[in-house]
Amino acid sequence: MGCGRNCGLLTGAIIGGILAVFGGALIPLGDYLINKTIKKEDVIENGTIAYENWVVPGSPVYRQFWFYDVQNPQEVMNGSRPILKQIGPYTYRMRYLPKENITQHPDYTVSYMLPNVARFEPDMSVGSENDTFTCINLAVVAAPAMYQNSFVQILLNTWIKSSKSLMLQTRSVKEILWGYEDPFLKKVLFPVDRTIGVFYPYNGTSDGLYRVFNGKDDISKTAIIQSYKNKSTLSIWAGQCDMVNGTDGASFPPFVKKDRILRFFSSDICRSIYGIFNSEQIVKEIPLYRFSVPRAAFASPLETPENKCFCTETVLSKNCTASGALDISACKEGKPVYITLPHFLYASEDVTENIEGLSANKDEHETFLDVEPTTGFTLRFAKKLQINLLVKPAPKIDALSKLTKSYIFPVLWLNETAIIDDEKAAMFRSKVISPIKLLHLLQVVLIIVGSMMLLVFIVSYFICRSNKLSNKKEYM
Repeated sequence: MGCGRNCGLLTGAIIGGILAVFGGALIPLGDYLINKTIKKEDVIENGTIAYENWVVPGSPVYRQFWFYDVQNPQEVMNGSRPILKQIGPYTYRMRYLPKENITQHPDYTVSYMLPNVARFEPDMSVGSENDTFTCINLAVVAAPAMYQNSFVQILLNTWIKSSKSLMLQTRSVKEILWGYEDPFLKKVLFPVDRTIGVFYPYNGTSDGLYRVFNGKDDISKTAIIQSYKNKSTLSIWAGQCDMVNGTDGASFPPFVKKDRILRFFSSDICRSIYGIFNSEQIVKEIPLYRFSVPRAAFASPLETPENKCFCTETVLSKNCTASGALDISACKEGKPVYITLPHFLYASEDVTENIEGLSANKDEHETFLDVEPTTGFTLRFAKKLQINLLVKPAPKIDALSKLTKSYIFPVLWLNETAIIDDEKAAMFRSKVISPIKLLHLLQVVLIIVGSMMLLVFIVSYFICRSNKLSNKKEYM
């Protein structure tokens, strides 16, 4: 009977200790359960969360366009520096059709085609598709770059003059983006496509064939591209620059750490690129990691030596010392297309000095991906780039004969963006975030409550024992 109170206090202390130990044990056990669940749901296989959001993007994808309207057209055609004014956005819904020809392969890969489709969204645009702008004449400017033979250029000049085409033209949003029948090209006697546009042809075409790892045998390879158009290289660049690296950017292998470099491939710019950790974000109560494409990705080889293989010409790049412009003519059938960030963000003065009216802003013009670190899903992104054409003097082509130097002429810039919608966010919170939070909360509660019980009961036990000993001495 004398054991009663002391035994009760010791029992409470033991129970507290057990709870604390159990709470601590839940940490590796919880991590194991989370890993097991994520590994199951992250596999690109019918029936998983990953597959459901992979077949059709889990969020509406929009592509916003800003067009550069030439404010001094007559002066530009006489050799002066262009003054540009951006007008936009003109918004299209993209990527809303499911992937096609989905085929699972025995080597734990899945192949597919990505259908190209664009639907104009007037409520998200500043005007209609029929709004017009004064812009570069795509066909006339491309002609001397694609046909450098003097005799051919004399012929081209005859056709350009007979079609009354000039260096600049007035075209609508729809024509610039998706194509128009060019009057100069209609005069050309040798076989050429008479239709031209920045993204022509687009609607009704497909991008691919992509083949990616489904993650079933190795979750760390989930969504990584094994091949593009049946090759692991592009046959465009030299060395490592030619490799197809990473995923398509829609998702990454799970358990993303802040020190990881996220690599992704973009067929729009004909290269693989990467993002580095920038900041923590909260989107619809979901914690995310923001990865941004850094300045180094567009830097000259002087700054970033591994970019040497992206430098394919030495005149405009000043012997590969200029930054911020990527010549992708090799993957555009020889058309003199250059990719930069909007408003020449991160570009060197050699690139920017030839144009007036641009104002680069990192917050507005930077590309980023907001990734949920446990699953690797990209829940918000903004992919931004600018389409430019190389303009160069051509003495044998009257429309270009007054130019005094070669320079990059901006046509438009775009922001392809998406954010998880409310319904998908609620589903994601209930299936992924809430169970993880609940498990972590249970771990903390058990450790704290158990530790407090252990401490309180042990202290109480020793106090009680001390009092008992004191009473015993007094009695004696």
